[in-house]
Amino acid sequence: MTPAVSELVRRLDGLMPDTALVLGSGLGLLVDAVSQAVRIPYADLQGFPGGGVSGHAGEVVAGYLAARPVLVLSGRVHYYEKGNPAAMRVPLETVRALGVSRLVLTNAAGSLRPRMGPGAVMMLSDHINWSGLNPLIGEPTDARFVGMTAAYSPRLQTCFREAATAAEIALHEGVYMWFSGPSFETPAEIRAAGILGADAVGMSTVPEVILARFLGLECAAFSVITNFAAGMTGAELSHDETKHVAPQGGATLARLIAAAFAREDFAP
Repeated sequence: MTPAVSELVRRLDGLMPDTALVLGSGLGLLVDAVSQAVRIPYADLQGFPGGGVSGHAGEVVAGYLAARPVLVLSGRVHYYEKGNPAAMRVPLETVRALGVSRLVLTNAAGSLRPRMGPGAVMMLSDHINWSGLNPLIGEPTDARFVGMTAAYSPRLQTCFREAATAAEIALHEGVYMWFSGPSFETPAEIRAAGILGADAVGMSTVPEVILARFLGLECAAFSVITNFAAGMTGAELSHDETKHVAPQGGATLARLIAAAFAREDFAP
């Protein structure tokens, strides 16, 4: 048992989460829906990375969401902060060691679809690793050859889709393309992304999904659309826009996650 796992076991005091969430930029309000919350700063957990992106809290929040025991990673470390695509490996290994079997990831993203504007929520059906980076580079075992055909669980997608319909929540679905960042994409890159089949672009999530599948976690992921991608409106992009708009779609995403977690078919 690693020091981080031991510390979490001690502080969780018998709570046994079966689901973990990773929150993206400006989506910390999802933490407010967690009841009986226990908060542990990343700084208190050995091996957890420190991040420096505004809009990311950098703490573990454990408790209950729709009566389901959950572990929330409120804030992530991105590749562009330290040049390490495996920056979230220790946190994900830690939640797996705690018995978590399902991972729900969220991010803030730019839309390539004219009809999917700021405030919309998109469930990832697949992704494109445009960066070419991989968090499993250097892994010495054959476990590094991870199949990604069903990276995003069809079972969980059905559960979220049906939860959205029942709760009358508009839910888009599409392909997310990962750019390394931290600079935003150019209009030419966005045109290329569209030709390749992307519906939204962003700077996170994909390395975590690869790590999660390596660890045997069942995954679902969502983008909260904060802007139209570069070149679509003529306006320049900014991180301030991301932080300002993300909570609007975040409220919709919080409703969707709570509705899905309350369903009997969410757990296998």
